[in-house]
Amino acid sequence: MSSRSEDLFEIAAKLLPGGVNSPVRAFRSVGGIPRFIDRASGSRIFDVDGREYIDYVGSWGPMILGHAHPQVQEAIRKAVERGTSYGAPTVQEIALAQTIIDAFPSIEKIRMVSSGTEAAMSAIRLARGYTGREKILKFEGCYHGHADSLLVKAGSGIATLGIPGSPGVPACLAELTITLPYNSIEAFRAALDRHGKELACVIVEPVAGNMGVIEPAPGFLETLRELTRQHGIVLIFDEVITGFRLAYGGVQNLCGIEPDLTCLGKIIGGGLPVGAFGGSQAIMDYLAPAGPVYQAGTLSGNPLAMAAGLATLEILGSRRDDYAALNHRTEELCHAIKDLFGAAGIPLRINRAGSLFTLFFSDHDVVNYETASSTDADRYAVFFRGMLERGIYLAPSAFEAAFVSFAHSDEDLEKTLQACAETIDTMKGGL
Repeated sequence: MSSRSEDLFEIAAKLLPGGVNSPVRAFRSVGGIPRFIDRASGSRIFDVDGREYIDYVGSWGPMILGHAHPQVQEAIRKAVERGTSYGAPTVQEIALAQTIIDAFPSIEKIRMVSSGTEAAMSAIRLARGYTGREKILKFEGCYHGHADSLLVKAGSGIATLGIPGSPGVPACLAELTITLPYNSIEAFRAALDRHGKELACVIVEPVAGNMGVIEPAPGFLETLRELTRQHGIVLIFDEVITGFRLAYGGVQNLCGIEPDLTCLGKIIGGGLPVGAFGGSQAIMDYLAPAGPVYQAGTLSGNPLAMAAGLATLEILGSRRDDYAALNHRTEELCHAIKDLFGAAGIPLRINRAGSLFTLFFSDHDVVNYETASSTDADRYAVFFRGMLERGIYLAPSAFEAAFVSFAHSDEDLEKTLQACAETIDTMKGGL
């Protein structure tokens, strides 16, 4: 007998390209069909067939408080009662903007948008307008959304599906994008020696999360900051994933490095569609209507997203001291998983940053896109299916992060380890 998810996917495939509205959801790289989700609460999601899963996807990052948090839900309900969209300024967007600015010393002004993709492409346009230069520099495996210039050697779904770039991106735009290995200070110095006067911006995930979790090498971010400043290049930190995830604020609050512009999303919307970019007043005032660089959006600063985001950040602000415990619990979980694989003789590397982690099936360290893409994605697929069968919902991709939330209990972590042990037992025969 087919499941309801299978029946729904068959229908969806006739209506939606690949049966989904975002490529990684299709389970193509891990096998099987996606689970259609009916509802979620806390650390759990429930599919249309009544199956329950401990969720480590968390809507790909926003649900740091867990699903359907009562205070966030109540904020949304109250906002709905007042209307869903006005196309005009609201008090809530001022409040959320002030909350974010207070959390990020590098941000003096901010513009709300509707997605992380929109935030990144708008920040790049602003950098080009501010500097009068056209070329940009990004790092292999860092995914900054699906804007044309940013799909060159991108991570996330591009890596998952094995797509080298993307048809539809004009060659002339690709030529304006310089890509370098993540964590290579030597390559960055050489690129600036050659292109420094032509570069409008350097955009980077300060902790990579879209080729799997990869932390910056010692001195990497410091070098980016020093040399971009010397060459008059705008430094953009893409903290769509890491903003308010590793600590209250972003990675820049942990490392003490202030970029010129910061891109945000995910957590700042409390699970609703949102993005934002902000930075110094000098740069942000180049943005229309204050300046000549145009950017607009019908649903920018949507009152429902502002209400959800503000409620989320207010809770996180009151729990700043709890981040250390969340990060420690994630570290303990990763250590326990690694021990299980070690005992079974299965090569594994776990990269972790705060409450983010990625399991790489490899006997070598993973420090950039090249080393990430050489890991055993097929073995990850086997592991993914085994965990899914046992009620653990991981990302259906070997190149994404797992997210631990404040809602994950000790019982959840214990069940996860038990499922992991059972799955490893089934994998041993394939060694």
